[in-house]
Amino acid sequence: MAAGLRNSLQSQNVPGLQSTVPEKHCSKLLSDTSVIRFYPSKFVLITDILDTFGKLVYERIFSMCMDNHSILPDHFSPENVNDTAKETCLNWFFKIASIRELIPRFYVEASILKCNKFLSKTGISECLPRLTCMVRGIGDPLACMVRGIGDPLVSVYARAYLCRVGMEVAPHLKESLNKNFFDFLLTFKQIHGDTVQNQLVLQGVELPSYLPLYSPAMDWIFQCISYHAPEALLTEMMERCKKLGNNALLLNSVMSAFRAEFIATRSMDFIGMIKECDESGFPKHLLFRSLGLNLALADPPESDRLQILNEAWKVITKLKNPQDYVNCAEVWVEYTCKHFTKREVNTVLADVIKHMTPDRAFEDSYPQLQSIIKKVIAHFHDFSVLFSVEKFLPFLDMFQKESVRVEVCKCIMEVFIKHQQEPTKDPVILNALLHVCKTMHDSVNALTLEDEKRMLAYLINGFIKMVSFGRDFEQQLSFYVEARSMFCNLEAVLVQLIHSVNRLAMETRKVMKGNHSRKTAAFVRACVAYCFITIPSLVGIFTRLNLYLHSGQVALANQCLSQGLQVPQEQAKTEDPAASELFLEGLSTRAPISRQDQLLRVPLGTEHTTGSQQIEGREGTTPLSSLSRRLVSLRASLCFGLWPFAVASAPLLCWRGFRF
Repeated sequence: MAAGLRNSLQSQNVPGLQSTVPEKHCSKLLSDTSVIRFYPSKFVLITDILDTFGKLVYERIFSMCMDNHSILPDHFSPENVNDTAKETCLNWFFKIASIRELIPRFYVEASILKCNKFLSKTGISECLPRLTCMVRGIGDPLACMVRGIGDPLVSVYARAYLCRVGMEVAPHLKESLNKNFFDFLLTFKQIHGDTVQNQLVLQGVELPSYLPLYSPAMDWIFQCISYHAPEALLTEMMERCKKLGNNALLLNSVMSAFRAEFIATRSMDFIGMIKECDESGFPKHLLFRSLGLNLALADPPESDRLQILNEAWKVITKLKNPQDYVNCAEVWVEYTCKHFTKREVNTVLADVIKHMTPDRAFEDSYPQLQSIIKKVIAHFHDFSVLFSVEKFLPFLDMFQKESVRVEVCKCIMEVFIKHQQEPTKDPVILNALLHVCKTMHDSVNALTLEDEKRMLAYLINGFIKMVSFGRDFEQQLSFYVEARSMFCNLEAVLVQLIHSVNRLAMETRKVMKGNHSRKTAAFVRACVAYCFITIPSLVGIFTRLNLYLHSGQVALANQCLSQGLQVPQEQAKTEDPAASELFLEGLSTRAPISRQDQLLRVPLGTEHTTGSQQIEGREGTTPLSSLSRRLVSLRASLCFGLWPFAVASAPLLCWRGFRF
């Protein structure tokens, strides 16, 4: 249809009344309420067509204003418009005026309201009040002939469209917006009249299902009015709403459209108005939900905060429908977290568990429960306080669906990594987060994508890095052992654990200043054993290679040689020192002797030279290549008993021309 409109409007000979026939028939459908539930959707679809029509008409007339290839400026005056364009514009308005039906004439004229700029400077300001009177049916003689729009639902959507068009073409003209609002208040009681009630009976629609149909139109009207409106005007509108009886629908739109600061400062007034509303027409819990949304954005007076929570929760906790309950509780959890302590948060979480556990009602409300968790962890950055909330972990147990549970765990770990500034050893935090990380790890299977594995490994590694027991190195190693058993399916986590254990061994060496006692020597050997046991379980060949080399260097730095080389110097002399020397000599190659070889040749406890120096080999002194260094590391690895690495690397090195 839009293509047909564009083709007809781009022709030089603009047709007569037939050009508006499609728009006339479309807008005529807006007077039909035979399927009343569909009316809001029908309004959106038809007004979209009308907007396209109005835009094409305006562009067509604007293109006719070009004289000698000169284009009108954006802020032009009617004097800049030539006679041809004005005549065409008047022709459009005359054609629309010839439409007999009120609703089609109103909508089509409103759609080309912007074209009044071509005729006079005051065209729009004069047309808006006239269109308002067409809806109202009083004040204008021509409108009185048709008595306005009688159906309150059709009327409120017509006002919403007029307000939207008015804000688009003339946002400074607030009078017509205010007049539409006050006229709506005069006709508001028609909603509960006999005509509407009879229509609902014929269509089998209940009043609680009928009233929400007004909300989109009313919300738009109030948003247009409240845009940059002074405080006095909003106060006046609120006072007028108070005078209406059974104004729950109106009150909900006011709280949805007005500024959150305006609502928050008058929270107790709104609670009083909510109490006076009739429960049958518009549920009170929806009103408290709208109030809670505003209080999440703006703070009420400090003296009223506890009373507001008590009044709201009295209504929320009495709700029998779990879906209604969780929709409302989801909003007020944020208010509770924002202004109160963990005691009040624990009470709210306990009440949510109480309402959602029977009949496994939580299975139908996972999005709302996820939102509650996100709001709680967003306000409790101290995880020692968070996990001390008694009902927090039982609340997590309601997430029985694996995919949802994993998403919740990921949210918790993301907040922990982002806000945890210092390492922790709190057993409450460690046990809880180990459970969370274990849940994420157990979700990994053969179908898990690599990106998902990387994400989970990143979160788990972030947790591992933030665990520190200070000088209690044995407890730290015990934690790494437990973590290895829990996260064995994620290779990136195992790599992080190996690096962490190597770092732990070097920290022990630093504390002992290189002179290990019997206890610390046994501890660093346990660290080395941890690494050499874990490395073979990795899949990546080069990852294993690099970790073997790195772990070998750590072992060498801590004097953790193989059993054959850990013999004290005295025992080595008595047994056969020449045999040991011959063994080491057999491992050498034509490559220069490295720092590691020198350490192997010199008895333990002997002073060594430092610095990067060249040591004489069998064939002189030549710089070590990268592959030669790898071979030297291999020889050191053989001495440490790293036979898996040696077997895997020997064919590659022999192929490169090295001999053992």
